[in-house]
Formats: sequence, structure tokens, C-alpha cells
Amino acid sequence: MTKRNDVVKFGGNPVTLIGTEIKIGDKAPDFTVLNPDLSSLSLKDTKGQVRVISVVPSIDTSVCDIQTRWFNEEAAKIDGLTVLSISADLPFALKKYCAAQGIATIKTLSDHRELDFGLKYGFVIEELRLLSRGTVVIDKDDIVRHVEYVANIGDQPDYDKVMAVVKQYL
Repeated sequence: MTKRNDVVKFGGNPVTLIGTEIKIGDKAPDFTVLNPDLSSLSLKDTKGQVRVISVVPSIDTSVCDIQTRWFNEEAAKIDGLTVLSISADLPFALKKYCAAQGIATIKTLSDHRELDFGLKYGFVIEELRLLSRGTVVIDKDDIVRHVEYVANIGDQPDYDKVMAVVKQYL
């Protein structure tokens, strides 16, 4: 298992990311996560679309809530864009959150069972068994066009950069 140190900090302290670091130009690995209704969703289920993967540690935190709401609102404005919000939260928590907050445009997905996404894309925080904050943009041909591992997990991702890349590939 690949381990990377000094990539991100949680609460000001360095944490270890495990899994394969994803890079621009890579073929996006397929992965399987859970929908809030416990059905499976794989990357291949969204083939032929431009996808943003919004990675959050836990939907129950204010920064993750802001990030999820931002992508939900922006995704509604862009035809042909699919946003997958992935965390290690339980599917039940995601379903409750989406119902309470009116999140309906993006797909909120759970990686809690196998950390399949997190390990294949290098977002798993070893010390916490949570996903680190970040974003990935994948084009219609399953090529990674943008990736950000947010250096301080308490910070927001670079939304402007994500949207600039999305507009290039729509």
C-alpha cells in the first residue's frame, strides 16, 4: 500500500494518505461506492459524461457542508456535468443530510464499506479512516484532467480551477 506523508494536514498536523496518488493524464480507475439507498454506483455508470468528484471527510462538518452545497448549486447550472460527492460517511447519514438540506442535483456517495474510491485515488487518511478533502475532474473519455489534494483539510478546494477545467471538457 502506497503511503504519502506531508501532503495534507488535519487540524494543523500532518497525516498520512494511503492509496495510489492520482495524476492529471491518468486513466481514471473504476471504483464502486454506495448510494444513500445502499445500491452500488461505479464510475463506469457515469461513462461518457464530464464528472467532478468532490471529496469530503464528513458531511457533518461545516466546511464539507459548504463544499457540498457549492457543488450542488453549481452543478444545477451546467448541462452535461455530473458531480459525485464522496465521503466515508454512512449512506444513512448522507440520505438524512440530503433530505434536510435539499441536496438533489449532485450524487452523494459513501466509500465507507471498502474505501474503494479512496484507495484507488489516494485520498484515505490512514490515522482517521476518513477521506481527505479534494477534487478530481474526469473527462468523457475517463481521463483525469484535474486533481487537488487540499493541503489543509479545513480549507476549501479551488472551485475556480475546477470549473475552468470542467468548461474545457464539456
